Amino acid sequence: MFSSTTRKRSATRSGYGAVATLLRGVDSPGHTVLVVDDDPSIRLLCRLNLELDGWQVREAATLAQARDELADGEVDVLVLDVHVGTGNGVEFLREVRRERPRLRVAMLTGSDTLGEVDSDAVIPKPFTIEQLTGTVAVLASRPARTAG
Repeated sequence: MFSSTTRKRSATRSGYGAVATLLRGVDSPGHTVLVVDDDPSIRLLCRLNLELDGWQVREAATLAQARDELADGEVDVLVLDVHVGTGNGVEFLREVRRERPRLRVAMLTGSDTLGEVDSDAVIPKPFTIEQLTGTVAVLASRPARTAG
């Protein structure tokens, strides 16, 4: 398909950032990311860009759907909005920490202040694609959190 020489050349040429992003996903591990946000455009943006980087992406529009997704299979990284419809993402994070204390979590927030939350990372809205994909990559590469 593409040789690593082609990949390096494309990544260094001006205007080829999207190609470099696409090609970077060829060698990415298949970690699973669960994106929880009530805004379908945010979920789509996350899905497309994380999949281009090689991640398997699952989505939830509600906290009830997020619970089901977490119960249905392995998730390596949870990307969780602070406000999910009428649900409270911070309260859900506390629930997740009780049930799955080793899960790595990035909170999405449009708020200036988040307060004290037990997340592994915070992604401010609006965010860049690099903030999203970089945060997920860092969290997925870290050893699992220790319980407690």
